[in-house]
Amino acid sequence: MAATANQLVTVNPEELRFQFELEKQSYCDLKVTNKTDQYVAFKVKTTSPKKYYVRPNTGVIQPWDSSVIRVTLQAQREFPPDMQCKDKFLLQSTTVTQHTDVDELPSDTFNKDNGKVVEECKLRVVYQRPNSALGNSENLSRQNSDASMGSSDDAKQRAIERLKDERDAAVRQTRQLQQELDILKRRKPRNGDAGFSLKFALVVALIGFLAGLILKLLS
Repeated sequence: MAATANQLVTVNPEELRFQFELEKQSYCDLKVTNKTDQYVAFKVKTTSPKKYYVRPNTGVIQPWDSSVIRVTLQAQREFPPDMQCKDKFLLQSTTVTQHTDVDELPSDTFNKDNGKVVEECKLRVVYQRPNSALGNSENLSRQNSDASMGSSDDAKQRAIERLKDERDAAVRQTRQLQQELDILKRRKPRNGDAGFSLKFALVVALIGFLAGLILKLLS
């Protein structure tokens, strides 16, 4: 937020923002900086003095020094219409003599009589909704993310189960081929039975292929 600049002081921020929650206080800090080589007195006024607690509401700032004013919004029992606020603040500032005590300021310090220079800085009030809306949005986003991760995990689990089924089927097929190979080994080859060696070679090759497939599925 940009600062509000005058000849005597700089006020930052240029508007008072409060996180508005029912039955809870909220505050906003104003930093008032004296940008001169003189002593400057300030005073804070508001159109709703019963709603706000201002400390300090009056002070004296040394040359090139600053002061922080805390404005506290008292706990409210109901929301304003459309969260709009018409309250206003006014910060007055004027030069005073060196080493002026804030408790000894004359009552007419901020009167513009006799050509006295009194600068005024007007500040508006802005109410903001509590951060719960942001929190709910973050929670919803987190829940959607968790649901997406859950769906991804389910897909992975189904793929693993499918691979296990294929592995078990390959193991059964390998065992069956192994049994047939054992039977072929026990048989005595007849003269002229040229097909035996070829069939035997094919069976061995198939077993090797299935064994490699099993190893791939298990990896």
